Amino acid sequence: MHYVKLYADAAGESHWSDIDITLAPRSFAPPAQDIEVSDPEPARRMMFLRLRAGWNEPIHPTPVRQKLICLAGSIKVTASDGQTRDIAKGDVWHMEDKHGQGHHTMVTSEIDFEAVIIQHE
Repeated sequence: MHYVKLYADAAGESHWSDIDITLAPRSFAPPAQDIEVSDPEPARRMMFLRLRAGWNEPIHPTPVRQKLICLAGSIKVTASDGQTRDIAKGDVWHMEDKHGQGHHTMVTSEIDFEAVIIQHE
């Protein structure tokens, strides 16, 4: 498993990186047998989000450190360094570009983009 991470360097330029998730067998729901699970991450809030088809926003940083899990539709996200990523159903995007130029997002699907946002702070 993996997710994509968008972060800002000290100069405020945003960049992408690919993060592999380490899974290990653990007792998650006793008495069920062990399952492969990652280390937990603290979360503060969870919400649902919808961007209507055709939505196109100006460049901005993320307001908080958060993860987005795409449920439907697709978006193209461009980091300030020019690299792009397509986020579609099942993809996970971790946002940490809280300062600097941020990123640009536009809906690329003909249907609305729907996601779950998990905020870490």
